Amino acid sequence: MAEDFFDSLKQSVLDGAPERAVELARRALEHGMEPLEAINRGFVPGMDRIGEQFARREVFLPDLVAAGEAMKAAMKVLEPEMRRRGVERQLRGRVVLGTVHGDIHEIGKNLVGILLAANGFEVFDLGVNVTPEAFIRKALEVKADVVGASALLTTTMAGQKQLVEQVERAGLRPRVKVIVGGAPVTRQWAEGIGSDGYGKDAISSVALVKALLDSAST
Repeated sequence: MAEDFFDSLKQSVLDGAPERAVELARRALEHGMEPLEAINRGFVPGMDRIGEQFARREVFLPDLVAAGEAMKAAMKVLEPEMRRRGVERQLRGRVVLGTVHGDIHEIGKNLVGILLAANGFEVFDLGVNVTPEAFIRKALEVKADVVGASALLTTTMAGQKQLVEQVERAGLRPRVKVIVGGAPVTRQWAEGIGSDGYGKDAISSVALVKALLDSAST
């Protein structure tokens, strides 16, 4: 299929156009394209590009959210076909995400999940108001490499500290890395509670997870 078709896939993500992304994903399958090829040569480069633009402040949070929705819409078409064909994306790692207990904010956490999934990570999003015990149960169940806890309130940041302590007590560290993020969270806080890293925003969180797992494998 012509290179400009992959450009169209990429552009549907950049435009934040879920309906267009779905239409193109279906067309790719109708023309016999491998789902992974559509993902890796079309949709993922779109997410990479919008991520770069966001980092340079050339686009804004709503643009990033819309791009993520387009990517998710395309994946809903392509993933069932991958399973039917017995094809799996090469996983870079498993990540459990959630917003800590007492906190119901999730836009930033959702973005991190979308970008991690686009970059080849298997993401288990527990949603909001998640207790440390629930994080740990899921991490054990899926053999997670990373647990990411978001907090958007100064009053709920203590939940991140409790999570680090309970992951330690459960004997999961150092194999399981704990990262934290959220509007009131700082690098100093992350270091102070003994987490493995701090994601300032969704883009840096993805880079952080990659770096942690790369260093763990060397």
